[in-house]
Amino acid sequence: MTQVAVGAALALAVALAAWRARALSVTGGAAAFFVGTLTFGIGGWPAALVLFAFFVPATLLSRVGRARKKALVDIGKQGARDGLQVLANGGIAACALLFAGQSVALAFAAFAGAFAAAAADTWGTEIGTLARGTPRSILTLRPLATGLSGGITLQGTLATFAGSACVALAASAVHLAPFVPVFGAGVLGAFADSLLGASAQSLRYCPACARECETNPHACGTPTVLRRGAAWLGNDAVNLAATLIGALAALLLAAA
Repeated sequence: MTQVAVGAALALAVALAAWRARALSVTGGAAAFFVGTLTFGIGGWPAALVLFAFFVPATLLSRVGRARKKALVDIGKQGARDGLQVLANGGIAACALLFAGQSVALAFAAFAGAFAAAAADTWGTEIGTLARGTPRSILTLRPLATGLSGGITLQGTLATFAGSACVALAASAVHLAPFVPVFGAGVLGAFADSLLGASAQSLRYCPACARECETNPHACGTPTVLRRGAAWLGNDAVNLAATLIGALAALLLAAA
């Protein structure tokens, strides 16, 4: 049985388990199968452990304070991750492994850097939304509603560093990529996510509730109007860009 076949079998088992645990939707499970197959099939167990260093804590953190997070009516997707969310967080990392034939070390560094960025952003978001203080825009420092993209808190910022460190430690422990380039790339990718979220990402306004939001229609059912950013640039696209930045940064830092 080839490594790719073993990888596909393991990826299927993990995707089904996550779907049964309601951590992934049907499309999320399919996307996880794709990401997992490339990860297991090309990178073997070392790459799989780096993937788990992102996926397992992210899943557990999403369940902390679930009631409070469900009350955040101004943001978009909540609950089980769908296919676009999975690909936005893991697609760049998986595709980086396709270049392992050209340079194994740099491909693995890019792979780990992408997941470090995804972990840093996820930890920062999941923990930051539970912070008692008022989030502030990373660009203007004006107060923002909890959960809106581009908002930062002290707790969320510290969690961002911790999330990147978690993946970087895993990559270093299995000798897949050195700690410093992966950690630095993860933090850089997460802050790029916040900057894009505070500037280019679409921010909408609900006239009925007189509040900013990220959905159309708003949770109340009222159509919203675009207040800032590009209408097509949502949270998934920003996450994809952040992981791409993380992958490229890790590649460049590892090559230096």
